[in-house]
Amino acid sequence: MPKPNTSRGPIYLRTAVPAPLSQLFDYLPPPAHNGSAVQPGVRVLVPFGRSNKVAVVVATGTEPGVAAARVRPAIQLLDSLPTVPRPIMRLAQWAADYYAHPLGDVMHGILPPPARLAKPLPSPYPHRWRLAGGDAVAPQSRAPLQSRLLEQLAGAPDGLDADGLAACGGGWRRALAALVDKGLVEVSRHYAPPARFGKAPGGDPPVTPNAEQAAAIEAICTSLDEFGVFALEGVTGSGKTEVYLQVMHQVLQRGCQVLLLVPEIGLTPQLVARVRSRFRYPVAVLHSALTDSERYRAWFAAREGHARVLLGTRSAVFAPLPDLGLIIVDEEHDASLKQQDGFRYHARDLAVVRAQHAGIPAVLGSATPSLETLANAQRGRYRHLRLRQRTGSASFPVLKLVDLKRRPLREGLSEPLLEAARTHLANDDQVLIFINRRGFAPTLLCHDCAWAADCPRCDSRLTLHRGKKKLQCHHCGHSTAVPAQCPDCASEALSPVGEGTERIEAAMRERFPGTPVLRIDRDNVRGRDRLEQVLAQVAAAEPCILVGTQMLAKGHHFPRVTLVGVINADRGLYSVDFRAPEQLAQLIVQVAGRAGRAAKPGEVLIQTHNPEHPLLTLLIDKGYPGFSDAALRERRAAALPPFARIALLRAEANTVAHPSRFLQFVRDTYAAPASAGGVQLLGPVPAPMERMAGRYRAQLLLHSSARRALHDFCKTLRRDLEQHAQSRRVRWSLDIDPQDSL
Repeated sequence: MPKPNTSRGPIYLRTAVPAPLSQLFDYLPPPAHNGSAVQPGVRVLVPFGRSNKVAVVVATGTEPGVAAARVRPAIQLLDSLPTVPRPIMRLAQWAADYYAHPLGDVMHGILPPPARLAKPLPSPYPHRWRLAGGDAVAPQSRAPLQSRLLEQLAGAPDGLDADGLAACGGGWRRALAALVDKGLVEVSRHYAPPARFGKAPGGDPPVTPNAEQAAAIEAICTSLDEFGVFALEGVTGSGKTEVYLQVMHQVLQRGCQVLLLVPEIGLTPQLVARVRSRFRYPVAVLHSALTDSERYRAWFAAREGHARVLLGTRSAVFAPLPDLGLIIVDEEHDASLKQQDGFRYHARDLAVVRAQHAGIPAVLGSATPSLETLANAQRGRYRHLRLRQRTGSASFPVLKLVDLKRRPLREGLSEPLLEAARTHLANDDQVLIFINRRGFAPTLLCHDCAWAADCPRCDSRLTLHRGKKKLQCHHCGHSTAVPAQCPDCASEALSPVGEGTERIEAAMRERFPGTPVLRIDRDNVRGRDRLEQVLAQVAAAEPCILVGTQMLAKGHHFPRVTLVGVINADRGLYSVDFRAPEQLAQLIVQVAGRAGRAAKPGEVLIQTHNPEHPLLTLLIDKGYPGFSDAALRERRAAALPPFARIALLRAEANTVAHPSRFLQFVRDTYAAPASAGGVQLLGPVPAPMERMAGRYRAQLLLHSSARRALHDFCKTLRRDLEQHAQSRRVRWSLDIDPQDSL
């Protein structure tokens, strides 16, 4: 609690206002308050420019940061207690500093939607009405509807909600309000967790861990009272989730809460189901596919301690959890944990910082750990725990390369892959065909004049979606009808070139009539329940063919899948992004891990025109550990992350010249002081996709061998650019630790 103001001077509120400015802004308390009781973390409505904004109080003091005459009073204090509790305030301030991003923008982003409005926080729970004092009262002779309401409430000592009272007839709300005015009925907001928060009717018993699992569980559980990071590297099917659950059980029994972060909650329904079936404790789920009210209820349940387990995507790292005792990041290598626009934070890294602040352990789990995590383990910063064996009787799948050179293809499918599919289906098993490209074909081409369907807003081709009869850009969303003839030469010889999930699905249906073919991609599983419906069909254990994108590559247990076919594995071999080989290796290993997870052995066929490529041969011969060791050596030799620090200054505008001109100005102005501080400025260059959504883009790379040098320079650069006239001609952003170069 802040100390009462014993001086005669006014108290100033130092606030974080949602604006693209790194500074904080001072305000006087609203006229009805003297400011002495205002706590950091409360929301306040303030005048800002020509509008009013909801800001968060960061601190109070008796000395303003500007001339006292310029300080205006706030309009309204919206909270009596902090909406942003102290641990989240500390994390947000750390994140704003590390990622060189305005604190007001960070604060606005971590607030649940209702907290961004200029209103007191509502209770997320429905009204409940009950008899005042709990005693029955005499009927209201002149008000039969009021009498019926009283009769209903008399039979419900815990009260009734709107659904329970609506049966009394129309006009019941007005009659109920009259009873409240008379003091006969009282209203409350009652905590009753809905099914999605609910307790399982009975907990599933834990599985007896094998020796490796038991060692990992013991290592983590003996460190529950202190900060430490555990890199849990477990091959696919090794039982990492069981390790999570048994450690979570120990934490929950100690009266603490657990934060479990996953890359994409919609892709991991099996994990949600396992957590809920194992524990009797309330579990809340927090992700962007929920409605605003559902997200607020999950956030509120976490803040009030009602939810003991919070399972969420990257934004859940900022959820308030007063009794937090453990943080788990599943699939910690996944790029989805990095926010790619606005406030560009990495949830995995913030999870580690939050655990450090709280003095609790963090577990980073993956079958294919990121090179950053492996480097930290090598340096001794993280404790490396390994699960090298699959659980039960499952064995590792056999990986084979299918050389496509001089081999005929049928809709992108080789004969060895088709023959293997026939064999596995004949054995009543399931087959998974992986191609990381949606739609029917990535290009529509005129056979007569070579016209291709280009996106008018991006430097990319339009993807043919034959089911929708549309051409669509997967970068900006532009779509148009499929033309009947070539716009250039009027020929009708328009041909789809290349393969997507739709085309592979159609090809498999044609070649395997009578066998169900289930397609899983973002086009086919839209909606909260669609993916679970498709997965339920797979779980029915009938022979079938799964066709899908990376949605199939992680978080799923398909015990009947014994064959995995990887189509077009060459796409990531020659990318301009230095992270592409790592991401391709992770993707191949993850999708290969869907095969042979039960008693029957698995087989993985990888189609490629480059069977001699070092990345593929390393994966085949030495697995992901062999690849990662070689990749770390290459990164060290090239002075690339994790052995150096980088940031990208991006700029975009409606004209092609402005982004490069702005970034060249930055280089000309700051190259010398940057170099003196140990930072190199490289570029500017056009973005790999220069035009996207009608805007032209360029980027400047900031590189340093020292983290502190890079971050100090980035913070100085941001403050300068916020005030410089040149920066107003473009839309610019700083991305610390970028995960892609698009």
